[in-house]
Amino acid sequence: MEQKILVIGSGGREYAIGKKLLEDTRIQKVYFCPGNGGTALIGENIICQENKDIIDFVQSHQIDLVIIGPETPLVEGLADVLSQAGIKVFGPSKKAAQLEGSKAFMKDFVSRFKIPTAAYIQTSDLQKAQDFIATLTPPIVLKADGLCAGKGVIIASSKDEALKALQEMLKGESFGEAGKCVVIEEFLEGYELSVFALCDGSEFVLLPACQDHKRLLNGDQGPNTGGMGAYTPTPLCDSALEQKIKDKIIAPTLKGMLQEGNPFMGVLFAGVMVVEKDGVLEPYLLEFNVRFGDPECEVLLPLLKTPLLDLCYGVIEHRLRTLKVEFFDGFCLGVVLVSKDYPYTQSQPQIIHITPTPTPNAHLVFAGVSKTKEGLVSSGGRVLLCVGRGESLKAAQKHAYGLIKQVAFEGMAYRDDIGYRALEYL
Repeated sequence: MEQKILVIGSGGREYAIGKKLLEDTRIQKVYFCPGNGGTALIGENIICQENKDIIDFVQSHQIDLVIIGPETPLVEGLADVLSQAGIKVFGPSKKAAQLEGSKAFMKDFVSRFKIPTAAYIQTSDLQKAQDFIATLTPPIVLKADGLCAGKGVIIASSKDEALKALQEMLKGESFGEAGKCVVIEEFLEGYELSVFALCDGSEFVLLPACQDHKRLLNGDQGPNTGGMGAYTPTPLCDSALEQKIKDKIIAPTLKGMLQEGNPFMGVLFAGVMVVEKDGVLEPYLLEFNVRFGDPECEVLLPLLKTPLLDLCYGVIEHRLRTLKVEFFDGFCLGVVLVSKDYPYTQSQPQIIHITPTPTPNAHLVFAGVSKTKEGLVSSGGRVLLCVGRGESLKAAQKHAYGLIKQVAFEGMAYRDDIGYRALEYL
């Protein structure tokens, strides 16, 4: 039976979801709300101002499934609104989305269920926060409680710096209302992994582990960003470590959410710090997101062999255990092309020049892009991704960087070392 799908969101993640869906011959059409200049090339963009408009559109166009990409509509309860209207939706409920929507909720939850995480305090009380900072050895991690589009984290190199940042956050100067409750954590030394689990409330399927590159500059230098590139699978996560992540983080989270009446259905994204203790690697939870990460989504989906549509329905209908989830062999690596002033300020739109040359092992993902009379222009910080696939990580990296030669816009910048940690390890 032919399917019509509506994807909520406007970034590279949503383009990648739509592109993957359209590989399936059962998909008749993909709509994007609001989408971007690139999604308009593979589907149809629509504008809905209110949740009611989305419901009206779904019902009038006989949409079979809605997939919610970004965190904000999930935290605000869009999945609940659609479900109550009898619409099939892929994405967790508002209560389940608190795992990302409130860092304080998340830390308290994982503490209750003894999920390994950094020692912390969550408070709006300046004195309590100052007292806790006094017990820590720098660097010290401060996080805004609410959503900050992936930017609500400060790593202070001294206690004085931490105290200054704390005061600015509690006054609302750094992150507005989102920072008026603050989570302060001990700093964990190790390396980060992005781990995604598809969850149907009680069962889960772990996807290949990814590694994101958050810093703006080569060698993980410069300010934090939403992500400058990613690759998967990573040799930094062997089967033993993967099993620990399942047993110590994902399984108890699903069990705990179910036990507390908030079953988690959708994509659970665990940011994991791998710490070496007495020669043994141990995973610690840094944070949860409640959707596909960006840019990890763009490198995971090309390796997915099982139709994405089947996985979405498997989650919604609580039957993940009946599905055989398969992935293609090989590696996938994505490089983000960013605008001139990213991540500091919004850059002026620039015309994007693309020289289309057949590249069987690489493709473009459109993110911060708008469609104008002049053609496609950059309209966001992270503009495009160049995604490469290969039998080895080195080959995937080569194909991704080769594709960059086909793209040009004024001020375009990118890192030229995506995947370096794994290649050093290999």
